[in-house]
Amino acid sequence: MLSVYLAGPIKGLSYDASTDWRDYASERLAPSIIAFSPMRAKEMLKGYPSIDNAKDHHDHPLLTGPGIVTRDRYDVFHCNLMLANLLGTQQISIGTCIEFGWADAFRKPIILVIEPSGNIHEHLMIRQLSDYCVTNLDEAIFIAKAILLP
Repeated sequence: MLSVYLAGPIKGLSYDASTDWRDYASERLAPSIIAFSPMRAKEMLKGYPSIDNAKDHHDHPLLTGPGIVTRDRYDVFHCNLMLANLLGTQQISIGTCIEFGWADAFRKPIILVIEPSGNIHEHLMIRQLSDYCVTNLDEAIFIAKAILLP
């Protein structure tokens, strides 16, 4: 089965803010392409205004440092490509930057969704690692399908 890893900021966002665009992309990629979300099986974070403030769940195995790193790295390794949505980010997403490194090391194509200028992630290395740069999610989804589907 073909798959896409949906990278993008989580820290500082609500559950809905971090899952809405991922749900949208997943619905438009399906049924031929599976979307791996780093937020799957983390419904216990619903209702918190900011995911980094959901401290009473930090002992859950999927929310610890090792739990997050292990599954996300596994997903990036096993996916066919990575779609990174950085539109409108307000703070640097360290996790997403690490995922860029993993995707490049594992030789996964990277589709970057970012504003033409002014994004806090604007950096030569992020641009260099991105095989495709677009300014909206629909275009990124189109490219993912064009790469993966016959």
